[in-house]
Amino acid sequence: MSASPPSTLPAHLRPVSVEIPATWTPEQALAVFELLDEIRDKIWARYGVRLQDLLQEQQTSCAGDHGNDITTSPDQLDF
Repeated sequence: MSASPPSTLPAHLRPVSVEIPATWTPEQALAVFELLDEIRDKIWARYGVRLQDLLQEQQTSCAGDHGNDITTSPDQLDF
């Protein structure tokens, strides 16, 4: 097995891979899940309005991209 070549992207732009151990107990998995849920809630409390604006902007942009595609039906759009 050969290692992949080093990325030419700067470190802050490289994708991050998160490994989930297969050895976690259900209790450990639940603890991590609850922590992530709490972090999500705190981010939403602090940035909620700005996140909503950004999500709306992205959806509008995506819908605009599909607006010129005559073959796209409404059930093919991502919402």
